Amino acid sequence: MNRERSSIEAAAAYLREMIEAGANDVRTQSVYEGLMDVLDPTRHSTRVDRDASADALAAIIRAERDRRGRMDRRGHTDRRLINLGPAAGGERRTGQDRRSGTDRRHR
Repeated sequence: MNRERSSIEAAAAYLREMIEAGANDVRTQSVYEGLMDVLDPTRHSTRVDRDASADALAAIIRAERDRRGRMDRRGHTDRRLINLGPAAGGERRTGQDRRSGTDRRHR
């Protein structure tokens, strides 16, 4: 097991040197990450958990943005944008029905 571990460490060190030298392609990065995961299994589970939580957060943000987008897509037919003018039948409340001046809870 010691020989296998030292071989994996040497390969990881070589890939790290390549990455530092400028070989930052996806394949080199993923092979390096895979070798590091073999050397430290807890690193793998931590990375998987972090990726899963990032994906979950992105899904929540996307859902919230979609929900807000639907609400914001109102057209010019929105009832709040149209001025209908005063009510057709005039004022509904007159004199006694108005609430100003008295406390309506103690009637």
